[in-house]
Amino acid sequence: MKIAIGSDHGGFELKEKIKSHLESVGHIVLDEGCYSTERVDYPVYCAKVCKKVQSKEADYGVLVCTTGIGMSICANKYKGIRAALVHNNDMAKMTREHNDSNILCLSQKYTLFDEAIEFVDTFLSTDFTYGRHLNRVKMIEEAENER
Repeated sequence: MKIAIGSDHGGFELKEKIKSHLESVGHIVLDEGCYSTERVDYPVYCAKVCKKVQSKEADYGVLVCTTGIGMSICANKYKGIRAALVHNNDMAKMTREHNDSNILCLSQKYTLFDEAIEFVDTFLSTDFTYGRHLNRVKMIEEAENER
């Protein structure tokens, strides 16, 4: 699987650990930055990951910032992106099953490394369940088209 990953300075350290884990289990990782803890603007790196997912160059995306909030707000402005900020493994599972989310957002400040790996692995291994949820995802897509 191809995973686009990005962060700002506040998520850099967790991004690097997640990147190493993903590569160690055989995923292709497209690192869209940032590349240090030097202060940067998160929308720049969010855009790069979202565009990789939109264009299907990446199957999924992972975004990390200090709280995960800014990245999730920004990512959900992109057409076709359904980004979810998760704080536990059940949320990582349910956002895939119920929302067909394609980008996982994480907080470096509030997520331990072992938890983050668990959330990422669950997110990537969980399928969308379709059924009653398909109509809801279509409604989200219709809302995107009204803009």
